[in-house]
This record gives sequence, structure tokens and C-alpha cells, in this order.
Amino acid sequence: MKKYPELNTERLILRGFQPTDAPHIQELAGAFEVAEMTLNIPHPYLDGMAETWMSSHQSEYNSGNGVVFAMIELHSGKLVGAVGLTVTKRFNRAELGYWVGKPFWEKGYATEASKALLKYGFEVIRLNKIPASHMTQNPASGRVMQKIGMESEGVLKQHALKWDQFVDLAIYGIVSTAWQAQQTQ
Repeated sequence: MKKYPELNTERLILRGFQPTDAPHIQELAGAFEVAEMTLNIPHPYLDGMAETWMSSHQSEYNSGNGVVFAMIELHSGKLVGAVGLTVTKRFNRAELGYWVGKPFWEKGYATEASKALLKYGFEVIRLNKIPASHMTQNPASGRVMQKIGMESEGVLKQHALKWDQFVDLAIYGIVSTAWQAQQTQ
């Protein structure tokens, strides 16, 4: 079993999830406002769902198929949200995804954590591309993608199903050469 990585940013520790995080995941991710803006978070968020979600993280990391980090606020030790990369080895890319608990919105944590994941993805995993998407009714997520240097690649109309409604997804991406050029500026 490979040792799970830990990353540090100015205000966050990004680490693997721990069993003690489960009630905090359920509380934060389970908020309607958070679930409403993501494709994969269910609502209501029932007992046991956090444990089931966390149980796959180590094996996904061991197999090279992804990495999911808990965002921990450095000064308080509180769980803020999650950020991760889902790897598609065949195409040497990984999709960036994140969620932030409502009490921590508008503090720049998604941007800070996502910047660290770009660095990890390009320097450690050696990816060629990192795409991300957001439902068009969640423009704040798109602003995060822009702030970390991703470029808009378009909108996929009625591309996903969220709570029995087809939703449009805005697609962003960045390739390693563009990321490296940004680091030298």
C-alpha cells in the first residue's frame, strides 16, 4: 500500500480522509446548497455514505486512478471540503473536481486547493492535461477554474442528469505546457 500524499498550501493541509472526518463530510456535503451545485453529491446525504465514499480512496490512489484530498483549514483544523483528480491513464489526463462546505464559501479555498492539485498533477503524476467542468448554474465554480489558469473549452448542452433535469456543463482545461508557461511568468 502506497503512502497517501499530503500537500500544504498557505492556509490548507490537503491530506487523505480519515474515519473521524465522516460526520463532517455528511454535514458539509449534505447541505442542500452544496449538493445542488455538484453532479455526484447525493441529497439527502445519509448515514454511511461518507464512509463508503472514503473507503475507495486508498485503492484508487494505489492503482493510479485518482487521488482525493480532504481540505483542512490550517489555523482551525476544520474540514473545509474535498479536492481530487480522477485519472484517465489512456489519455494521460485527470479531471479536477472539488466541493467546499457552505461555511467556507467565498474564502478562496477551492482556488488555493485546486492550484496545488494542478502542481501535483503536472509535476508528480506527470499528466498532459487537466480538465474540469461545472454546471452552468454554478458560475462560482467557473471562476475558480479561470483563476487557476484554465481556459474555457465550451459548453456541453444537456450533458448530465442532475435530480431528473438535464444540465449544461461548462468545460475548462489546461495542458502541461500552458501550466509550465504560467509558472515562469
